[in-house]
Parts: sequence; structure tokens; C-alpha cells
Amino acid sequence: MPIHRMPRAAVPLGVLGLTLAGCQSLQTSDSFLGVVTPYRIEVVQGNVVTSEQVALIKPGQTRAQVRDILGSPLLTDPFHADRWDYVFTLKRQGFDDQQRSFVVLFDKDKVRKIDAPELPSENEFVAQISRKKLPTSTPKLELTDAEKAALPVPVVAAAPAASAVEVTGATRSYPPLETAAP
Repeated sequence: MPIHRMPRAAVPLGVLGLTLAGCQSLQTSDSFLGVVTPYRIEVVQGNVVTSEQVALIKPGQTRAQVRDILGSPLLTDPFHADRWDYVFTLKRQGFDDQQRSFVVLFDKDKVRKIDAPELPSENEFVAQISRKKLPTSTPKLELTDAEKAALPVPVVAAAPAASAVEVTGATRSYPPLETAAP
């Protein structure tokens, strides 16, 4: 092979190698060159169970009563018919993944035991999933009497002097837009 043909063959191979290397870097990072971030869909699975809901579950309640309060369980195992698993997962871009699991154990058709970690209240859960940053302090909306007294006295503007120039010219009258009703 002649020497002058060697660079021509190397250029496409080099471009192909750089292209494939670039594809691999896109797979491993969350952004391309620190500027473009690919969209990732939010994944919400399971039932949200709050501490207020768990407080309503009492030993001796039926499966139907538990289903009315907590909803249908995410997992019901045919090999463990006396166990309902409530699992909640939330994966969102820019936020930490959330996962909670909660188990209700039955003895035949009645609640025997609740195996629950510390669950957030409804307000805490809403604050955790909210995209908006809530203000940490409430703005002051009204002045105190001392602050009102410290304000400067408003200056009353003088009435404008009557104009010495009189406007003259042809005046024109226009017909009314609507005719008077008879």
C-alpha cells in the first residue's frame, strides 16, 4: 500500500473511534458537556401511606377495612396469604429517590400486626415531593403605628394653573352609535 493512501484510511477510522467514545461518555454521565441534561421520566409506584393513615389501622380490623383506609396493597403473595406489602417508590430527576415499605399481617381475616417504619405525615410528604421551595419566613404585610408615624408627610401637589391659551378650531359632531328606542 502506498504511503500517500495511509492517512486517508486512518481519518475515517479515527472519526469512528471518537464517535463511539463519545457515545460511551453519554451513557455514563447525566449531562452532555455539562449543558444538556436528558429528560428522565418520573416514576411513581405503589401507595402513599402516611402516619395519619397508619394510626387508623387497629388490630382486629378486617381486610376490607384495611383496604378502605390504605388502598389495595402493591404485593399480595399467594404463598403468604396473611401478609400485605405496601411499597411506595418515587424517582425524579434532581431529587433523591424515595422508597418506603410497610407490612400488614393478618390472622385469617383480621389484622394481627402492623410492621411499619416511621412514616411521614401528609404535610411532610407533600413538602418532600413539592418542586416549589416554600418560603421560610412570612413577609411583613402591615406597618406598626410607630412605623406609620415615622413616614414622611406626603406633599400635596398644587392645582395646575388655568391655561391662558384657548383651543380654537373646527369642532365636529358625530351621530350617536345607537339609535334611541321609540
